Parts: sequence; structure tokens; C-alpha cells
Amino acid sequence: MASRPVGGDSRQVKPAADSSARLHRPSWAGRNYTLLTAAAVVTNLGSQGALIAAAFAVLDEGGDGGDVGLVAAARTLPLVLFLLIGGAVADRLPRHRVMVAANTLNCLSQAAFAALVLAGEPQLWQMMLLTALGGTGQAFFAPAAEGMLLSSVSGKQANRAFAVFRLAMHGAGLGGAALGGVMVALVGPGWVLAVDALAFAVAGALRAFLDVGHIPPRVPGTGLLTDLRDGWREVVGRPWLWAIVAQFSVVVAVVGAAEAVYGPLVARDSLGGAGPWGLALAAFGAGTVGGALLMMRWKPRRLLLAGTLCVFPLALPSAALAVPAPVGVLCAVMFVTGVAIEVFGVSWMTALHQEIPEDKLSRVSAYDWFGSIAMVPLATALAGPAESLFGRPAALWGCAALVVVVTAAVLFVPDVRNLTRRTKEVTQGMPARTERASPAHSEN
Repeated sequence: MASRPVGGDSRQVKPAADSSARLHRPSWAGRNYTLLTAAAVVTNLGSQGALIAAAFAVLDEGGDGGDVGLVAAARTLPLVLFLLIGGAVADRLPRHRVMVAANTLNCLSQAAFAALVLAGEPQLWQMMLLTALGGTGQAFFAPAAEGMLLSSVSGKQANRAFAVFRLAMHGAGLGGAALGGVMVALVGPGWVLAVDALAFAVAGALRAFLDVGHIPPRVPGTGLLTDLRDGWREVVGRPWLWAIVAQFSVVVAVVGAAEAVYGPLVARDSLGGAGPWGLALAAFGAGTVGGALLMMRWKPRRLLLAGTLCVFPLALPSAALAVPAPVGVLCAVMFVTGVAIEVFGVSWMTALHQEIPEDKLSRVSAYDWFGSIAMVPLATALAGPAESLFGRPAALWGCAALVVVVTAAVLFVPDVRNLTRRTKEVTQGMPARTERASPAHSEN
């Protein structure tokens, strides 16, 4: 496929119009990229507040922590079940249509959730069902969205584009969480859920204008299972890809268990309650913003080596909670962790953009997502028994050790150490060879 302008719009534009557009956005921020970023900001503003609102909606109706967990699990289960199918569908149909359909489902489910809460006395099963519909929408949306984003930027500017996108997304998430907390206190969770439904409607409208004309039509005749097998072969045929997906299946699970289960307990018993823990989580969010800013300027030549080395700091929060460290130290650790995970995130997206054929991006993304979240329910379920059996500090040290061990193991994969950033423009969508590092290459 011939290389195209950033954003996927191959139509000719008048020089005057092009000059005017460049006054408002960088040359690498094409139409598709701009729409995707704007829509992600809108949905993150709404969704982060909605997560808080959903929990308080359950508690306001007399539920306990277990009921909150059931509602959260109701979202995660369909996400795990349908992710791979969502990836295959997103590579089979126009991605923007899959995204709009998923946004529509999320909008309707959140609107119904809001109506139940505002009407009073929603039942737990009703909240679980509507949350499950939201998880189903996310399962189809996420692979389509990542595939669309990866195909919307040029190889030369991919690093900066992904960093700016993640900066906008994380900044909106921080703002949405803060605004959502205030709104829940002032007007109640029902209205926050209604705002989230409106955000999905606006984001879906923006995504309806995405241009997929640069994506060649799929060859008819292949079935869904064939598409899934093709995506699986793409993953297992690249050692760097399956190794890091396997690594993150463990890393995300143990970090999630440490922060979702042990973190609040340590905060309650040793740090002074929910306030300090919220401050630590805010420090992590600030770190992700800082990391995205860093990656706007820094382009590590060995993409996956730099990214993987930055996974080691993810062991630090578990270690700090095991001590437990003072609040100031914990916040500093969380900030560093946020910076580090953004270095990995941008490097990972750049590697996928550079190496994966365009027509398989969503399927590979689905396997990536699936690997990252599949073990989270098991890890959180085992966190309590592990604490009872070994004690909380030992369980936390175990989480830290697992992060270090699996990350060190990944460094033994040659392609993880050697995959390098391409210094020339990459034609997105064509099978790519891995360029090896050599003294002739200079740091970008």
C-alpha cells in the first residue's frame, strides 16, 4: 500500500486551506488523528467520573464492598469474553462503524443506568446487567480504536503523535475523576452517569466522521475463525510480541491486585485512610502526564529495550506498600511509576505501528488486551487468600518479585533487546522486517 498523508485523507486540498489548517495543528496531526484525540478526551472526561458514580450508586442503595466488586466484575467478564471477537470484527468491518456502534451501546446502557439511579432503588442485578453491556461495548471498541489510531499517523512522527494522544487521554482522565468526585458529592451519582452517556453520544458523533478510505477492502470469503487464527499467527510469529503480551498478563494482574486490594487496606491501617491513598493515585496520574510529555521529545532507538527497562519500576508501589513507606515516599514512587509506564506505552504503540500489517492491527490489539486483562480477575480473587496464608507484607513483596522476574525474563528475547526505531518513513500496513541496532545509527 502506498504511503499516504498523516490521518489517512488522500483527497487533494487547496494550498490556502492547507496553510490555514497548519496554523491550528501540527503537520502530523491529520484529520483522523485529531478526531480520535478529541473523542478520547470527551469519553475519558465522562468515563472516569462514571467509575466513581457507579460505585457510589451501589453504596447509596445499601450495597457493600462485595456488591461494588460484583458490579465491577460484571464489566470485566464480557470484556474478556468478547475482546478477541471484537478484534476480528474490527479488522473485517470499517473500524469507525464498529467504534460508533460500541459508543452507541455504551451511551444507551449508561443512560439506562442513570435513569434507574435517578428514579430511585435500582436493583443490583439491573446495575450488573447494564454494566455488563458497557463492558461488551468496550470489548468491541478497544481493538477498533487502537487499530484506527495506529493507522492514522505517519511512521516518522508516530512517537510524538502517540505521546500527545496519551497525554490528552490521561489529562482528561485526571480531570474527569476530579470533576466526577465533586459532581457525585454535589448532585449525586445518577447525573454523573447521565453526563457519561452524553459524552459517549458526542464521541460517537465525532468518530462517525473518521475516514477509512486509506484502508484497502478485505478480501471476501474468510470466516471469523480464520481471522482469529490469522491474528494468532501474527502474534506467535513475532517473539517480541508474544513475550511482552505474556509478561504483561502477569504484570497487570499482580499490580492490579496490589493496588485494588492491598493498597486501600494499607492506607486504612497505616497511612491515615482513603485521603492519602487517593493522593498516591493522583501522583501516579500526574506521572503518566509527565511521561507522555517526556516521550514527546525522547525517541529511544531501541524501542522495546527502553520500554521494558521501564517496566521494572512497576514493582516499586508493591514494595512501598509492603514496608509500608510514608505517604510522601509512596507518592514519589507512584509518580515515577506513572512516568515509566508511559515510556513503555508510547514505545509499545510505536513498535506495533512500525511492525504490524495494517489489516491485522485490531486483531493483534485484541490479543494484546486479552493477555493484559485475562488474569486480573484471578489475581484479585487470590489476593485475599494469599494475605491470609502468607501475610500482607509477604504477599506484596511477592507481587514486586513477580514483576521483576517476568520483566527480566523478557530481556532474554533477542528481538526485545534489538528491535530498533526506523529512521526512514515506514509504509503502514506492509509486513516489516526488524532492523537491528548498529553503531551507524545515532540516538534520535
